Amino acid sequence: MKIACIVDENNQTLFAAQQADGTLLRVEGDPLGGSPIITGDVVTPRQWLPPVAPRAIFAIGLNYRAHAEETGHQSPEYPVLFMKNPAAAVGHLESIHIPRVCTDEVDFEAELAVVIGEAARDVPRERALDCVLGYTVANDVSARLWQRKRGGSQWCRAKSFDTFAPLGPVLVTRDEVPDPNALGVRSALNGREMQCSNTADMIFDVPTLVSFLSEGTTLLPGTVILTGTPAGVGWEREPKETLKSGATITVEVEGIGRLTNPVA
Repeated sequence: MKIACIVDENNQTLFAAQQADGTLLRVEGDPLGGSPIITGDVVTPRQWLPPVAPRAIFAIGLNYRAHAEETGHQSPEYPVLFMKNPAAAVGHLESIHIPRVCTDEVDFEAELAVVIGEAARDVPRERALDCVLGYTVANDVSARLWQRKRGGSQWCRAKSFDTFAPLGPVLVTRDEVPDPNALGVRSALNGREMQCSNTADMIFDVPTLVSFLSEGTTLLPGTVILTGTPAGVGWEREPKETLKSGATITVEVEGIGRLTNPVA
């Protein structure tokens, strides 16, 4: 099932199931609270919200081999973890806002996002995917100068400005994704392809990440895990390709969806 969270034409916030032709049918119940029921009511989105309201956002850095190489780093021995403010989450077609405190430094990162469906703690790798509700598309928007200089040696501040965590447009339940580590990942800035890779290039695959993050730590339902970005980010290009007002950035994960956000 592909589940969206939208504000409809009557200004009601609701869940909807996306059909093969793109039609949205209203869903009764909360996908995190049990088995949602698809009705026959067609709904039209006035606004796309993140398909899940994140309880927490865990994010992994340097998790694609080619991306680690382009940044001049060796592959890490353990997952590189940072967190993003859940309040930074926005939905499909919502604007990414460049803060006044950022200079020409805001970058894009195409990512597969994992959504936890049940409380998970000390989960072995072989059972890690049992705790997953589904997957969505994420853009780990990043202020690079804050990340490298102004953030006190931590990444969270650079990654947590308002609107810096676009998610969506839908959540695809795990039964429709046999292998999360066999999916194409792409990004395009103003229609020009920037990133093109596959989740098979991850250094730490999805089951490993879920298991690692659950060690001694409870992952609550609604926790979102950003699994890293492939090579091709704008900051590592020459000249650098940063997000500017008026631009449009699109992130796509094969079988999951295409997430588009204008920049303001």
